[in-house]
Amino acid sequence: MPLFPLFQWINDTGVATAIRELDWVFPIIETVHVLAIALVAGTVAIVDLRLLGIVLKHERVSQVAGRVLPLTWAGFVAMFVSGGLLFLAEATKSYANPAFRLKMLLLFIAGLNPLVFHSTIYRSVAAWDDARTTPWRARLTAALSLTLWSGIIVAGRAIAYY
Repeated sequence: MPLFPLFQWINDTGVATAIRELDWVFPIIETVHVLAIALVAGTVAIVDLRLLGIVLKHERVSQVAGRVLPLTWAGFVAMFVSGGLLFLAEATKSYANPAFRLKMLLLFIAGLNPLVFHSTIYRSVAAWDDARTTPWRARLTAALSLTLWSGIIVAGRAIAYY
């Protein structure tokens, strides 16, 4: 089933038209989106860099994660809502945009990464919580996470150029 008719319908909704046509709405939403991505990527990077043993070596992994997780979730909600609104305004442009498709794929994988991490290696965090060197699977997950979020940011910027 081709998705273009759905994207066209989304693009033609009143909300999408208002976002596109009101001069100040799109830039405000885009600003919120960029700030939210910075919050998500920044807080995720703090935990990832701790897992890699680069920063906060004397802090427990669980304490670092516990402190930043509420900020990560707040940023994620803002990123999701603002990204959805941006998509509404440019649904038909997004349909064939390879950068948009890549960003969505990377976001999906980035969402699976912590799900797998928390359901596997993080279950035994008590055994390695305060270790300077975390288990290799935790380090691998952190490196993958940093790579994915870097790719998401680059693909997001590239959307405007396709």
